[in-house]
This record gives sequence, C-alpha cells and structure tokens, in this order.
Amino acid sequence: MSKVFTPGQKYDPIPYPDRQDLSVEEMIKRSAEFYVAIQKRHSTREFSDTPVAREVIENCLKAAGTAPSGANHQPWHFCVVRDPEIKAKIRVAAEEEERAFYGGRAAEEWLNALAPLGTDTEKPFLETAPYLIIVFAERYGVLEDGETFKNYYVNESTGIATGFLINALHSSGLSTLTHTPNPMKFLNEVCERPSNEKAFLILVVGHPAEDAVIPKKSQIKKELNEMSSFL
Repeated sequence: MSKVFTPGQKYDPIPYPDRQDLSVEEMIKRSAEFYVAIQKRHSTREFSDTPVAREVIENCLKAAGTAPSGANHQPWHFCVVRDPEIKAKIRVAAEEEERAFYGGRAAEEWLNALAPLGTDTEKPFLETAPYLIIVFAERYGVLEDGETFKNYYVNESTGIATGFLINALHSSGLSTLTHTPNPMKFLNEVCERPSNEKAFLILVVGHPAEDAVIPKKSQIKKELNEMSSFL
C-alpha cells in the first residue's frame, strides 16, 4: 500500500499524538529561544570542503519528510550529491545557464536587485561544498504498477519541506545556500530523475569557509510591523 493517500485508499485516523501542554511562560520562552537560534542562520557562497557525516544529512532529510503536503502526497524527492564528478557536471551546466542569465536573459531591474549581493556567473561552491541536495518537485505521482495520479499544491508542499530541511541543517551546525539557476532542466539528466519531477532548487550544504562572508543586505530584515499585521 502506498504511503500517500491515493484514490480509493481508506483513511484510518488515530487520536492526536504527542500533544504539548505548555504554560504560557514556557511557550514564550521557547519561541524567543527559537528566534535567537534561527537568527544565526546565514546564506553564504564560500564553503569549506570539510566532510559532513552522512548520518547528519539523513536525519535532516527525515525531518524534512515530516512536512505537511497537499493530500499527504509528499510530492518531493531529495537527490543528495556528493560525487565530485557529478558536482562538477552540475557546476558546468549551472554556470552555462548563469552566463545566459547575466548576459541578456534577465531584465535590467532583476540584475540591479542582485547587484548589492555580489553574485556573478562563477559558482565554485557547487564543487567545494561536501553536499548538494537537489530538491525535485513531483508534478504527478507514479505508482509501482505505472498508474499515475495527480498531486496537489506541489510547489507549496515542496517549499514547506525545503524550509524544514534548511532549519534542520542549521540546527545541526551546517550552513546552506539556495541556488536556482534558470532553467534547471539539466538537473533531471545529471541526477537521472524521471520526467514527472521538476527541479525546485539546489541546496548547497556544508561548513562555511574560514574567509566566508555574507552580504550586508542579508542582515537587513523587515521589522515585525513591516512584515505582519494582526486583525
């Protein structure tokens, strides 16, 4: 039986498990502690080649897999790349797309928005970092007998799972970078993924280099009153 809810499958609910009955004080304390911890997450483009234990990556992937999804179809696949030859192929293809992007494909407004971040066509981190996690979104599902079924809220579900993954990796002491060369069709071929999957993003994973930097702009976040409203 498939672990996703497909047509005709019986829904067999259980009582809500793992209930947390926390005091207001404890809830405030935990939320504040999480905010302090997540503030320390930064994207960087300078990674070291320091190895990372596979078990760490596996645990973080399992955490990502607990994310909610449309109809519980879990429309994602995480392709973990650590082979140097495959990483090199990804870099070559990604830089080719980036040269086209910076060379005329992108609108001037977009390039102006990227300018303060210091990005360019060179992506050495794709080879230096010990892991690349290629996140694929399943446009539709395929059962073992070849029958297909529709997935729902694919991008939303995959985005939530990716957020879980980034948080889990940060909590494990690792740095990440979300990289989205456009288009990313080459990743299906390089990673040998089926046509029902579409590359969502490349997550670069590892430890920051000793001389790693972050753009100043990334430290400027919206204040609470700028990004939220209470009705």
